[in-house]
Amino acid sequence: MNYPFVLVIGGSGFIGRHVVAKLSDSGYRVVVVTRRFAHAKDACVLPGVYSVVEADIHDDNALNHLMYGMDAVINLVGVLHSKYGKPYGANFAKNHVDLPRRIVAACAKNGVRRYLHMSALGADVNAPSMYLRSKADGEKAAFANPLVKSTVFRPSVVFGEDDRFLNMFASMQKYFPIIPLAGAGAKFQPIYVQDVAQAMVNALGNDHTIGQVYALVGPTIYTLSDLVKLAGIYSGHPRPVLPLSLSLGRLQAWLLEHAPGEPLMSRDNLDSMQSDNVSQAPIAAELGIRPVSLESVAPYYLAISNRHTLPKAVVIHPK
Repeated sequence: MNYPFVLVIGGSGFIGRHVVAKLSDSGYRVVVVTRRFAHAKDACVLPGVYSVVEADIHDDNALNHLMYGMDAVINLVGVLHSKYGKPYGANFAKNHVDLPRRIVAACAKNGVRRYLHMSALGADVNAPSMYLRSKADGEKAAFANPLVKSTVFRPSVVFGEDDRFLNMFASMQKYFPIIPLAGAGAKFQPIYVQDVAQAMVNALGNDHTIGQVYALVGPTIYTLSDLVKLAGIYSGHPRPVLPLSLSLGRLQAWLLEHAPGEPLMSRDNLDSMQSDNVSQAPIAAELGIRPVSLESVAPYYLAISNRHTLPKAVVIHPK
């Protein structure tokens, strides 16, 4: 094992919990970094978790301290929303660009030679959304220092128990008789969270993946409308989906941006959907995974979370 001690930044999040568990199962010694210890306390029972550390990852002194004794760093930090800015807002700049730049600098300074970075499918400096433009600059930061051997991952939307995607649409269909939907025709290629986690763990132990950027996608392409309908069926609350025009969709997104709490959708999210979130190529063979289908997993966790009996058959024709 070339990199036995691994620091996971963002290890208490949806994807992070699965990455940490896979690392533990594979014999790595893991340090989990979190903003609040309570969010990651379940990781303490995993045999491979060396410690859980509450730290401010945006503080350079804290980052340098966290690097002590580490062989590799995995950065899973990501945010979905930011106020407007050019080429992107301050929250995107802080978390998607400045943070990986500072992590890589701390790695180089402290002799940590391996770095895995979570980006997003569609990342491009000329992308239509701030989110995707910031992800592209974050990738540049990941490869900025030749002393650090980096690998970048670009997943499509990620599904799995406790996801914030299918579960959100399932919850909406509990309470609303119809679902007005902006970006209904946008295409996605969802990937199971455990496949994402396994791909990252496999890449960590394979130096042939150094310097590469990998798309992570599932086996099937769906429209957003397809996915909303499936979430309703699997959760036992199917509702009609009403596709909105671009102008009405932007009005809906604006209203959701200004609603109390975390936005369900923003205008920038809608901008991201102007480009299909799909990959023409299969997952690279060196990542060692065969992605499972959404239909083989989502019906079970959506049914359980909604106390619903699984339907005998569901027919949705993916695009």
